[in-house]
Amino acid sequence: MATKAPATTAQQQGGASAANKPGLRKPVFVKVENLKPGTTGHTLTVKIVSSNTVLNKKPRNPTFRGPQNQSTRIAECLIGDETGTILFTARNEQVEQMQPGNTVILRNAKIDMFKGSMRLSVDKWGRVEVTEPANFVVKEDNNLSLIEYELVNVA
Repeated sequence: MATKAPATTAQQQGGASAANKPGLRKPVFVKVENLKPGTTGHTLTVKIVSSNTVLNKKPRNPTFRGPQNQSTRIAECLIGDETGTILFTARNEQVEQMQPGNTVILRNAKIDMFKGSMRLSVDKWGRVEVTEPANFVVKEDNNLSLIEYELVNVA
């Protein structure tokens, strides 16, 4: 029968990699006007100007259980800060948090291109947090989602 060797101090402290693990970085908050196509990892504090549900799909077979049989909800929300506005695509449980007038912090947001215009979204690696109301006025005349981009191949 094998006997268990006594644990070393490095194993008791969680392994050798725990001592070399870097600490968490402080988030760098960006403004809406600084968003560019194809970028990721943005952290923003924004107000919701409007919210419009575009898809509310029920499951096909309600007797079947599983993640692929959940109801799907998608809402397009106009969000912004003091520098401009952009459309945000809210999915499933994010829809409840995106009520007009709320102030939210979007963590690890990314820019998606839809029909040549920019949309902001937060996938499963990011987070949407409702926070206390911010004291800025949304600049609604600078909508980045109205700018149309075109992909050009350079030979």
